[in-house]
Amino acid sequence: MKPELKIFKIGGGIIDHEPDLLEFLRLFSEISRPKILVHGGGKGASEMMSRLGIAPRMVSGRRITDAATLELVTMYYAGKTNKQIVAALQSYGVNALGVSGADGNVIRAVKRSVREVDYGFVGDLSEASVDGGLIHQFLTLGLTPVFCAITHDGQGQLLNTNADTIAASVAKSLSQQYSVALHFCFEKNGVLADFNDEQSVISKITPESYDELKARKIISDGMLPKLENAFEALHFGVKKVIVEHALHINGELKTTLCLT
Repeated sequence: MKPELKIFKIGGGIIDHEPDLLEFLRLFSEISRPKILVHGGGKGASEMMSRLGIAPRMVSGRRITDAATLELVTMYYAGKTNKQIVAALQSYGVNALGVSGADGNVIRAVKRSVREVDYGFVGDLSEASVDGGLIHQFLTLGLTPVFCAITHDGQGQLLNTNADTIAASVAKSLSQQYSVALHFCFEKNGVLADFNDEQSVISKITPESYDELKARKIISDGMLPKLENAFEALHFGVKKVIVEHALHINGELKTTLCLT
């Protein structure tokens, strides 16, 4: 029987509110089994960009990353945010290791080709992008990897990569060695039928119902890449994908994604 592994991804809605972030990290620290954390950047990077006269641009929940934006988000995601999270986890007794994709060549991406939109220095991942063997070694040493949303192309170029994509790709890379549960955690109780009603959690989403929810605009914007990555992870052997509130990871209100 495969050992269990929990992978959690947290987004800006939690990162931007320090008390919520610290409470999530406390709950995360209480999980005794092997675990991994992947984090996005939050509004802090966009706010700093605005102060510096750089206009943040998003398309379908994904950031347009020119050279100036890449420089700033690298400092913010891989520096400030990542190390603050690692330091907090250490205070809770978790021996965390903060990494970008460039560290140990653990996640190598390819710069996204220009199609309808030029996303700039944004990295796309493939099945071979993540070194699951190295991550497994981290885990066997008792370390808890904490991934930021910065990868590299192996040629010296850093790339901004969607944190949901990183979480799903890391989950897929470890699904042969572990029984992986992938948790997307944010400030809502799950995927909501009514965004303003926290009790309207859609308990189960299949690929068919996902298409219907997209057509009705119930699922849109930043939730789109999250669920697209979730379903791809299920197709590649991840056992379970859950969308839930970051402060209620042991609660009953949540959305479970499944293939049937």
